[in-house]
Amino acid sequence: MNEASFPQLSTLAVAERATAAEAIVARGVGFSYGAREVLRGVSFTVSRGEVFGFLGPNGSGKTTLFRVLSTLAMPARGTVSMLGQDLREASRTLRRSLGVVFQNPAVDAKLTVSENLRYHGYLYGLRGAKLKERKEAMLELLELKDFAAAKVQTLSSGFRRRVELAKALLHEPEILVLDEPSSGLDPGARREFFNYLLKLRASRAVTVVLTTHHMDEAERCDRVAVLHRGQLVALAPAGELKRRIGGDVVVVHAARPELLQQRLKQRFGYPVTLVDGMLRLESPRGYLLVAQVVEAFGEEVESISFGKPTLEDVFIQLTGQRFFPFADAESADAQSDRT
Repeated sequence: MNEASFPQLSTLAVAERATAAEAIVARGVGFSYGAREVLRGVSFTVSRGEVFGFLGPNGSGKTTLFRVLSTLAMPARGTVSMLGQDLREASRTLRRSLGVVFQNPAVDAKLTVSENLRYHGYLYGLRGAKLKERKEAMLELLELKDFAAAKVQTLSSGFRRRVELAKALLHEPEILVLDEPSSGLDPGARREFFNYLLKLRASRAVTVVLTTHHMDEAERCDRVAVLHRGQLVALAPAGELKRRIGGDVVVVHAARPELLQQRLKQRFGYPVTLVDGMLRLESPRGYLLVAQVVEAFGEEVESISFGKPTLEDVFIQLTGQRFFPFADAESADAQSDRT
């Protein structure tokens, strides 16, 4: 599936993309671990200054796509260009324009915040006044000045993530690539960390590309690419994706859901999806449908609820499956490939 085939993209969104400079262009990207294909013809563009999120459970291809975009792996099929340069031909050059934040910590817990930044700067050839200037700028930007002399191991998980981000930005990259950046953070720390990403985009025009299985993070991206089993199944702003649902989502629990599914279809004429033992219907006025279902089938209904559509509802509509951020073979294959 390619990006041009998504009907949910508005005319305005297409026009804005056409006039914006593109930071990343991927066309038909494929990747396999042995005989197992984990990316299947993935195509997308990311505009400069955009916050772009890949949403999907583990096993959807997110980790592998992160490895490609961070130059740790080359696509087996298709092409990727970043900042106008082909990834295969210019990976070493492009690394100087990338800031990378890994899912697992990449800071030295025994060193202070300042020492972590200084030694990371050395890797990018920063020395003397320039290194001091960049280090002070990052401490200021990420509100770490009061912790500069503190060992990283004494900081909370949220502050450690800030140090990771400060390292990634030290050499003034044009693109920031993050793999599950809020992994291990509580909801409050996750929101705070994402606020810093938005602050970076606003103040430095940094292009941010991240992978996530958190719906609240995906909601705050400019656009969301939904991945499922190595394929891109949707790409649009979160609001546009949710508007595809077409109304409220009604969820029914019943002792015999398969039988009730057919009866609901016959009675109301709405499509009824059976997902993990739950019946799901979409209706413009869900509260009215709830009353009608209870009145018609009250003895068969164990519980019923309705709510506004979420990105998980979008995922269910697109794939017929619930969104479970469980670990599976992709993560294991990726880890095996690194060792």
